[in-house]
Amino acid sequence: MALMIIDDCTLCDACVLDCPNEAISPGDDIYTIDSLRCTECVGHFEEPQCKVVCEPDCIVPNPDFEESAEELQAKYEALTA
Repeated sequence: MALMIIDDCTLCDACVLDCPNEAISPGDDIYTIDSLRCTECVGHFEEPQCKVVCEPDCIVPNPDFEESAEELQAKYEALTA
């Protein structure tokens, strides 16, 4: 499942540099995560790095992009091919 950033985002920039897929970018009021690039760090790390560094805990699963571990792995492979 891709992740998303909720309105509690403080624009601290911590998550941007830690995203190995470059899926996080500035939005109008908060950062946004490109669901087509977000693999929850599958293929890179054991857990999503954006969630590890996000102190206000404003990164949550995106209910519109439910994906299995296999689908996330396939997305990772497509992005790194």
